[in-house]
Amino acid sequence: MINKTIKLSIIIHQSTIMKKRHEQKLILLSIGMMVAFSIPVSLLFNSEQEVLGYPMLLVYLFAVWMISIIIALVIVKKYE
Repeated sequence: MINKTIKLSIIIHQSTIMKKRHEQKLILLSIGMMVAFSIPVSLLFNSEQEVLGYPMLLVYLFAVWMISIIIALVIVKKYE
């Protein structure tokens, strides 16, 4: 009886905790986002050029944001 309870608790515990490699990927994504949104890197795209009438800095910020959301979605979907 105790053995079945322990196995059940282990199964529940494993299903509720994200795998370490997925956690590590999300942490790396967060660190990458901090670097991408840091002022020195963002200022590299602060120029007079425009993309479809929008300033390059704005296009860069929204593109990085959108790409990070897609990467996080892929990582989380693999977890499920």
